[in-house]
Amino acid sequence: MKYAGPFLSRTVGVVQDLSLDEQWYLYTKTAAIKKAILENQEVASFQIADHGLSVYLIFLEDSTRTKESFRNAALFHDVTVNVFDVASSSVNKQESLSDTLKMLVGYGRRSLFIIRSTVEGVCRHLENYIGGYCQKAGIPQPGFINAGDGRHEHPTQEFLDEFSFLEKKAWNRDEIHIALTGDLYFGRTIHSKADGLQIFHRVKVDLVAPQELALPEFYAQKMRSNGFIVRNFDSIDEYLQQKSIADIWYFTRLQLERMGDDVLDKVERLKAAVTVRPDHLPLLPEGTKFYHPLPQNRKAPTIPHFAESLPLNGWDEQSRNGYFTRITLIGMIGGALGQEFSGKTRPEETLTDDFVEEVPVAGQTKLGDHKMGIKPVDNGIVIDHIGVGRSIEQIWKLLDKIRRNLQLNYLSSQGVFASSKSQTLKGIISVPQLTELGFKKMKKLAALSPECTLNIVQNSQVVHKYRVHMPPRIYNFEEIACRNENCISHARQHEPVQPEFLRSGEGFVCRFCERPHTFDEIWTS
Repeated sequence: MKYAGPFLSRTVGVVQDLSLDEQWYLYTKTAAIKKAILENQEVASFQIADHGLSVYLIFLEDSTRTKESFRNAALFHDVTVNVFDVASSSVNKQESLSDTLKMLVGYGRRSLFIIRSTVEGVCRHLENYIGGYCQKAGIPQPGFINAGDGRHEHPTQEFLDEFSFLEKKAWNRDEIHIALTGDLYFGRTIHSKADGLQIFHRVKVDLVAPQELALPEFYAQKMRSNGFIVRNFDSIDEYLQQKSIADIWYFTRLQLERMGDDVLDKVERLKAAVTVRPDHLPLLPEGTKFYHPLPQNRKAPTIPHFAESLPLNGWDEQSRNGYFTRITLIGMIGGALGQEFSGKTRPEETLTDDFVEEVPVAGQTKLGDHKMGIKPVDNGIVIDHIGVGRSIEQIWKLLDKIRRNLQLNYLSSQGVFASSKSQTLKGIISVPQLTELGFKKMKKLAALSPECTLNIVQNSQVVHKYRVHMPPRIYNFEEIACRNENCISHARQHEPVQPEFLRSGEGFVCRFCERPHTFDEIWTS
């Protein structure tokens, strides 16, 4: 059998690693596989059937349903299944995960790694790091599937959730109205819904949780940016007092193990706010279904035991669907499924260079003189408008940072001055005899001091002037770091990862864990 197709050896680290068309393919193919299995039909056409494919289950965090459903899904495909024993592995001897996988990837013809970890962004890093190693070593590219990483995302749970919602709605994608309740702050299955619910054309999301458990604003804003209608309620009681009530409810457990002492003191009140009671049931729309990624806290379940035998119970079938959706996903990444796919694939990442703007110099051919510190430049460059509006101390630090990172080790001058027009403080660096900066250094300058200007001076005249704007990506600096200590790129993880940030709206997100940062938060000094 030829293993090929658009999904072969792909990485699924977040929901959006599959386009909407690709997600729809996953759901419809899962429906066919589920039907075939439940009706005892022929399933060989869905199987990989290749013992040369080693599927590694690397679970660095405890799991039952995700791990066992993936293990059985891999066994369905008749491939070599390796359940990685963390306790007796080199990882437990302080070896980096990167080095461990460099070893494992050479032990078979093909590899697929299914990874669950408390560290966030693992699959995105391994896609780059191990992928690059395999390319140099002549080893087939491995695939990576994120089975949950910290409080970041859980894409395969999202896929089985959306499949379950589609079943409930008889495969009508026109719209969905869903209530999300429980621990929305730590619940990575909730975070994944900011993208996963886009499989529906119109989405209305009701966030039902007290402030201490509220969805992080980054994900709420992502929902709104994706066109979702988003409403907020502090408790189930408050939610049921109004008329527009969802017929799909998604509960999550309170992750007490992740909460600080200030929140733990309020546990009883928080539980009461997101736990359903018998007197709530008459207020629900007809046909309402409850879903839960499980497990529940047996002592204080947000869906109490009385509801298990009611038609409300959608979570048992939801849990079972994990097996079927993961069969499909492994088949896609393993190259047995998807060769007939004809929809839109995930677009390739493109980063533009439009952050360097040449400014006309007509009418301004000579730079203004400053009485102190900066001598007029006959030939060279002048970087102006550095750190406009910041304090004197901040601008001096920025001047030093620019000189070090751009390696401006020349006879030159610099200083902090007040703008001649507005008297706003700004920094200036003057470098005689340096006739150009080069595009790579201009990219660095844009990252260090967006909105500053670079003047090229010849014979005391400005012949070219450039204004640099915020770049689409900031990377390759020793002085940047993700603020999330659980990110794979953070120094405390001791992995060979260079921090990298992508522009998102007015700020940036970490390439690996997607934690939002302001521009200033990126820099360590």
